[in-house]
Amino acid sequence: MFPDMTLLLTTLIIMLTYIGIAIGGFPGLRVNRTTITLIGVGLLLGLGLLQFEQMGALLEINTLVLLFGMMVINANLQLAGFFRLAGAAILKWTRSPRTLLALEIMIAGVLSALFLNDTICIMLTPLIVDVTLAAKRNPIPYLIALAAASNIGSVATLTGNPQNMIIGIASGISYLNFAAALAPIALLGMGGIWLVLVLFYRDEFPNAHFDQVEIPEPRLFRPLLYKSVFVTAGLLVAFVLGVPIAEAAFVAGCVLLFTRRVHPEKVMNEVDWNLLVFFAGLFIITGVIELNGLTDSLFAFLAPYLDRGAAALSAITVLLSNLVSNVPAVLLLRPAIAKLSNPQAGWLTLAATSTLAGNLTLLGSVANLIVAESAAKRGIRLTFWEYTKSGLVITLISLAMAVAWIQIFIWK
Repeated sequence: MFPDMTLLLTTLIIMLTYIGIAIGGFPGLRVNRTTITLIGVGLLLGLGLLQFEQMGALLEINTLVLLFGMMVINANLQLAGFFRLAGAAILKWTRSPRTLLALEIMIAGVLSALFLNDTICIMLTPLIVDVTLAAKRNPIPYLIALAAASNIGSVATLTGNPQNMIIGIASGISYLNFAAALAPIALLGMGGIWLVLVLFYRDEFPNAHFDQVEIPEPRLFRPLLYKSVFVTAGLLVAFVLGVPIAEAAFVAGCVLLFTRRVHPEKVMNEVDWNLLVFFAGLFIITGVIELNGLTDSLFAFLAPYLDRGAAALSAITVLLSNLVSNVPAVLLLRPAIAKLSNPQAGWLTLAATSTLAGNLTLLGSVANLIVAESAAKRGIRLTFWEYTKSGLVITLISLAMAVAWIQIFIWK
C-alpha cells in the first residue's frame, strides 16, 4: 500500500472511530463506545495499518492499573454499605430544601474527589430520588445537583475521574500538588451549583423548613466497612506521601481482595470492565495517531493558541471535549501539552476544563447519563433541555472561576 494511501486510510478509520465515540453509536448497528473503539482497532490491525506487536507498547498500563485498583476499592466500599451510609447522612442534618441541596452537593463533591465520580452517581441517584419523593420535593434539581457536583468535585484530585488519572500519569504531578492547585476550583464550583439551582428553582427552594424525613437504616456489612475505610485511609496517606498513584491504588485493591467473607465474584462483578476495555482500545487508537505523526500536525495547528494562557487552552479543551468527549480530548491534546512553555500549568488547565466541560449538556459526561438513566428507572424523567438550561449556566460560571484562578495563581 502506498504511503499516502496508508496515511489516508488510517486517518479515515480514526476519524470514523472518533465520530462514533462522540455520538455513542452508528445508525442501524448495535454498538456502543467500547465496541466502536475495538472495531477501529480491529480495522487498523486487519488492514495492516497497525502491527500486533505494537499494541502492547501503546497501552497505558499505569492508567489502566490505577483505574482497576480504584474500581476494586469502590466495589468493596459499595458492598460494605459505605455509600448508602454517606447518603443517609445527608438527611440526618437536613431541615430545609436549601440545606438538603447544600449537603447533597457537598457529600457528592467530596466523595467524587476521593473516588470515581461515576461510582458516586450510581450509588447516590436511587437514594436522592427516594429521599426527595418522601419529602414531597421535586427530584429534578437535586438530580441535576448530583450530576454537576460529581463532575465538579472530581476536579480536585488525580483519582476523581479517568481524565485526571491520565493527566496524573502523563504529567508526574503529585497527588498533593494537584489537589492544592485545583481543590479551590472544585469548592467554588460547588457553591456555584447551589446558587444557580436555588435561583432557577425558586419554588422548590423557599427559605422554609420541612418535616424531618425518615428513611430505613442503611444495611451495613461492618467488618468489610471497617476494613475498606482503613485501607482507603491508608491509600490517601500514601498519595499524600508521594507514592506513585497507580502502584498505591493497585496494592490497596489487592489488600482488600484478601478476605474470608466476600465472594470474589461479587467484587469483580462491580468492576466496570466495559470502561477498562474502552480505555485500552482508546489508548491504542491515540497511539496510532502519534505513530503516524498526526498529533504533530494537530500541535502545529494549535500551537499558536495553546500557549497563550489559561483562557485560550480552556476554550480549545471545552470545544474538543464536547466534540469527542473529555477523555478522548485529553488523549488528543496530551502530546501538545507536554511541549508548552509551562507544561504544568497546561496539564492543570486541561484537567480542570475538560472535566468542567462535562456539565454543559446531559450528554457531556457519563456521570450525567448515569443519573438520568437511573432516575428514569424510578419514573423520574430528566430531559436533555431541563438539564441543559441549568448545566449551561453552571458550566459557564465554573469555567470562568477556573480560568481566573489558574491564570492568576498557576499560569505564571
